[in-house]
Amino acid sequence: MSHALEAARRRFQLILIKPSHYDDDGYVIRWWRAMIPSNSLAALYGIAAECAERQVLGPDTAIDITVIDETNTRIDFARLLAQFKRHGNFGMVALVGVQSNQYPRALDIARPFRNAGLPVSMGGFHVSGCLSMLDGQAVGLDACRDLGISMFAGEAEGRLDMVLRDAASGELKPLYNFMNDLPGIGGTPVPFLPKDNIQRTLGLSTSFDAGRGCPYQCSFCTIINVQGRKSRFRSADDVEKLVRMNWAQGIHKFFITDDNFARNKDWEAIFDRLIELRERDGIPLGLMIQVDTLCHKIPNFIEKSRRAGVTRVFIGLENVNPDNLTAAKKNQNKITEYRKMLLAWKAQGIMTLAGYILGFPADTPESIRRDIAIIQEELPLDVIEFFILTPLPGSEDHQVLWKKGVEMDGDLNIYDVEHVCTAHPKMSKQEWEDIYHEAWSLYYSPDHMKTLLRRAVATGVPLARLVKVLVSFATTVPLENVHPLQSGLLRLKTPSERRPELPRENPLLFWPRFAWETFSKHASLAGTIIGLTISAFLISRDAKSKTYMDQALTPVADDEEETLNLFTKTSGGTAAVSHVRKVAQLTRGAN
Repeated sequence: MSHALEAARRRFQLILIKPSHYDDDGYVIRWWRAMIPSNSLAALYGIAAECAERQVLGPDTAIDITVIDETNTRIDFARLLAQFKRHGNFGMVALVGVQSNQYPRALDIARPFRNAGLPVSMGGFHVSGCLSMLDGQAVGLDACRDLGISMFAGEAEGRLDMVLRDAASGELKPLYNFMNDLPGIGGTPVPFLPKDNIQRTLGLSTSFDAGRGCPYQCSFCTIINVQGRKSRFRSADDVEKLVRMNWAQGIHKFFITDDNFARNKDWEAIFDRLIELRERDGIPLGLMIQVDTLCHKIPNFIEKSRRAGVTRVFIGLENVNPDNLTAAKKNQNKITEYRKMLLAWKAQGIMTLAGYILGFPADTPESIRRDIAIIQEELPLDVIEFFILTPLPGSEDHQVLWKKGVEMDGDLNIYDVEHVCTAHPKMSKQEWEDIYHEAWSLYYSPDHMKTLLRRAVATGVPLARLVKVLVSFATTVPLENVHPLQSGLLRLKTPSERRPELPRENPLLFWPRFAWETFSKHASLAGTIIGLTISAFLISRDAKSKTYMDQALTPVADDEEETLNLFTKTSGGTAAVSHVRKVAQLTRGAN
């Protein structure tokens, strides 16, 4: 920063806060080290830092940026209010990337700042999704208006200057709505966080989006209605810039947050640049990407993923029953391609993770148990993340139910895809919740985790890396009662961080109980770690492991559609096979 800015007469305080949300007992979910870095926070910090560098508030006004991710950092309200006071309350609080489940907590964070007369702005998927799909008042947006919180809908590239100037002049508008004018992101400031913030995540990793938007029409998805169906991309130069910025501070692991990187039209140029950075410049990149179930059909995509540094790939599998996929408008998923796709990733030694949604209209507890068993036996997946089908504000599912007046739970805090929020045609609320929790124990059974370790040895997936992931996904739900994606290392909470509408617990009762819970959880966690580590050691030393083979790892056979349960246990599976055969016959006939 220049000497002129250091000596600026005024210093605008910009506090960027990514809210967490409350657990079932009403306490903020916070960890000593959180699992997932916030891309929204990185994106907004990058834009804000560039605004500060350009002196958008004038040559005599500096912008001091404070970054807080509440999943790993406690908000010290007294310190922040004192910081504002030292600067004449010149600045603003920006609540960043607020999802629906984080909205109640975001409002609670805003109150002390608003009570002090400070400007507060809120953006993210909840505000943007509600304004995109509903009437402007739903769901709960009047709470922002009542508190005097400025709402920001859309994306901040090219727009943050205006908001900062309005806040600095005391003229922050009630609403900034750019949902009909989504910006291009090529050549814009790249997502970035200082190392001090990144160090509070597990694995010392950060994130960036190489593209936004998705052309598909999944009815449960909010991305298509917030980021649009027209994809927008960063260039390979942009990606190289952010990689080098992070490498300069010792960061080389990234989660590329694109909902479907395989549909990024510039994927190859980006991978080629990342390959250069790894193989020519020696930057030891480690990447996690998200893709669809047809990515293996793109020539060289999987091979270049490995060379670019991809170690984990998340696949939006969602379900193995085509009837459920059709109901959700996820027609791009073809179960006849699942095994080919997964085996292609396995051939490169890349760990596979998949999202799996429970609660589609055809689901029952019995069908879910059956489908999990099919996955275990026939699909070479390493990790599954289970989710409850949730009508998220901003999705088509929510809009349809809202227009019909169908009852949905009024507490936005539980719209976190791990709680039941509306009725199901075949399951009671209790049955739905029970099978969700049971699904984790079914998939991550001790026997199946040993099978996953054997498959890892046979396919070249690093055992130590897989053990870490299995420990997290096998233990987080039963021990912490939160989804693994919301987890971290060492849960932190205090009596003062409870939802305001719930009673404050006596510290003399709270702290001994919390200490005992922490000890008990970590004793159980240690048992799982020791057990899996011993299993991994023994399996790695077994000469037979390298040639291990089971149904899931068996190469795709011409006749497997006749024998595998994946294709024969549901009417949709049988229909999918018939459709593929008919297309093949027509294609051969045309040739």
